[in-house]
Amino acid sequence: MKAIRILIRGIRDAFKSVIRNFSLSTAAITCSSITLVLVAVAMIISYNVKNITSELEQELTIVVYMKETGTEEHIEEMKKNLDTMKESGNVADYKYKSKDEWKLEMKTYSDTFNTALEFLETNPLLDSFMVTVKDVSHLKETTEEIRKYESVSSADYGEGMAENLVIAFDVIEKVTIIIVLALVLVTAFLIGNTIKLTIFSRKNEIEIMRLVGASNISIRLPFLFEGLFLGILGSIIPILVTIYGYVLLYDHFNGYLFTQIIQLAEPFNFILYVSGLLLIIGAIIGMLGSYRAVRKYLKI
Repeated sequence: MKAIRILIRGIRDAFKSVIRNFSLSTAAITCSSITLVLVAVAMIISYNVKNITSELEQELTIVVYMKETGTEEHIEEMKKNLDTMKESGNVADYKYKSKDEWKLEMKTYSDTFNTALEFLETNPLLDSFMVTVKDVSHLKETTEEIRKYESVSSADYGEGMAENLVIAFDVIEKVTIIIVLALVLVTAFLIGNTIKLTIFSRKNEIEIMRLVGASNISIRLPFLFEGLFLGILGSIIPILVTIYGYVLLYDHFNGYLFTQIIQLAEPFNFILYVSGLLLIIGAIIGMLGSYRAVRKYLKI
């Protein structure tokens, strides 16, 4: 029962302190809101970059053309080789398309293609395989491995451009993660400094509590709850901005950013996870900031 009374008293005193030190509390909440909005933006960018990278990885394929002199046996042998690479290599899946299938498909592209292909006595196209990989970072090595087979005429995957895109998105993702961590530390620092000012303004009150025999936990607890309240209050505006802002952005661009290549992640349930993380981050860094301030400035 004593512990419950101390807990209730700590929550009550923390709430009173937030109201009593309204200007300091407002400053902490404002700073927390600004930094958490930036955290939310960085998280949204990071997740969308990861989503775009994943989509690109699924689209990146190795186009393998068989030699013109290839036979059905060569094709079956190539299928076995790709099956082996699926089991123990980097090949995720493959799709075979014969030269006759290519011819029928190209005829639908335009009347020019149709006329040209009909005019030719023999089919100039090649049998091919469309190969997807498990890990795009090893796309080049996988392509070179496929090129070694004798029945393969060529194997290409957009060399250079594909690698540069993957590297660029990887860098952006890592940078946004670093920004998120940096902003979290800044928020904790701001709340911690606010609590330090509050402690300094209440030093006489704290000294009286010591003189009457108040325990260390009963003195520290209100400050920890104060940091918790400030962190939660500071996360409310970022959560609202995140939910409504992202939904409006998604609807305005119809799910794409600038081009259909850059597809935005669907708002739900992704945006709810971001909001939950903002609330948790605000609460935790508020308490951590308070704890550090109390530990350093309360000599008890």
